[in-house]
Amino acid sequence: MSLALLRLVLSIESFTLIGNSKLSKSSFSKLSMGSTGQKVKWSWSSALIGAASAAAATSLLSAKPKDPTFHLISIDLTSLKLNLPVLDADLMLTVHVTNPNIAAIHYSSTTMSILYDGTVLGTAEVKAGSQPARSCQLLRLPARLDGMELAQHARRFFSDVAKREMKLEAKLDIEGAAKVLWWDHSFRVHVDSFVTVDPVFLDIIGQENRSQMDLFLA
Repeated sequence: MSLALLRLVLSIESFTLIGNSKLSKSSFSKLSMGSTGQKVKWSWSSALIGAASAAAATSLLSAKPKDPTFHLISIDLTSLKLNLPVLDADLMLTVHVTNPNIAAIHYSSTTMSILYDGTVLGTAEVKAGSQPARSCQLLRLPARLDGMELAQHARRFFSDVAKREMKLEAKLDIEGAAKVLWWDHSFRVHVDSFVTVDPVFLDIIGQENRSQMDLFLA
């Protein structure tokens, strides 16, 4: 083979090798870019799905109805009525009510029972009304204590007066209706309030409140 022909063959082979090398690099780059693009796309989709799931979970937790809370703020003596041989007392109870739900509630009128030493000592009337979503309000409830019932626990009462500590229990059942997102239901709330009162000045020394809501899907 002549020298010129040999140079021609070597040039062709070199060109072919360079071309294949460039093609391989180009193909690898495209493959890498395609693979990277797919990976980025998948990551964004996962992030969006995760965010949507978190938002949905938050909405569910916010929408799930929660028990309202009741807190007795004060007891005020409004009048004493002589009902021989005992005295009946009229009181005004101030109750702080919180509605933690994301919808307004509407409730019917009801009666709060006030117990002393396991016996119903008096009642307080709760008028029908409503309360906005996520709000607090004060209810003023007129109550009457039956002097005859108190007289039946005279020994216990005078002992409590001497100690300046009287334990009362208030029971309340409220029925109403509310709609929270897709929840359309009636409800009933049962409240037990255990209150320690100074029987001389009617100051509230301490209290423990428990409430439970029952839902009835419509």
